[in-house]
Amino acid sequence: MSAPRIVVDVENGVAPWRQVRDQLVLLISGGVLPIGARLPTIRQLAADLGLAAGTVARAYRELETGGVLTTGRRQGTVVAALPSNAPDPLAAAAAEFVAVARSLGVSEGEALDAVRANYCAE
Repeated sequence: MSAPRIVVDVENGVAPWRQVRDQLVLLISGGVLPIGARLPTIRQLAADLGLAAGTVARAYRELETGGVLTTGRRQGTVVAALPSNAPDPLAAAAAEFVAVARSLGVSEGEALDAVRANYCAE
C-alpha cells in the first residue's frame, strides 16, 4: 500500500509527528482518506517518509486518542471518523514559530520581517 500524500520537512521547526498528524487530518477532512480507508503500517509510512517508526506511531496514537483512527490486529489502521476539532495546521505552525522566535529573543517586527522575506522568496 502506498502512503498518502504526506510531506515532512524536518527543517521547518514543526515536529515531524505533528506534520504527519496535521496532514492526515487534512486528508481525512478533505475526503482524500474516507472513513474505512486503510492507512499504511507505521513501519511502511515511516520508511516512505524517512522518519523513525516512533514518530509515525505518535501521530497515529494522537489520532486514535481522538477517535479518528482505529487499529486492529487484522484490519490494520483505518479511518474511523471525521476529525471533530481538526487542528488548524497554520495556527499550530504560527504558534511554534512564535515560540521559537521568542526563545531567540527576536522582536515581533523582526519575526514578521523574517516571515515576509521567506514567504516572498518562493
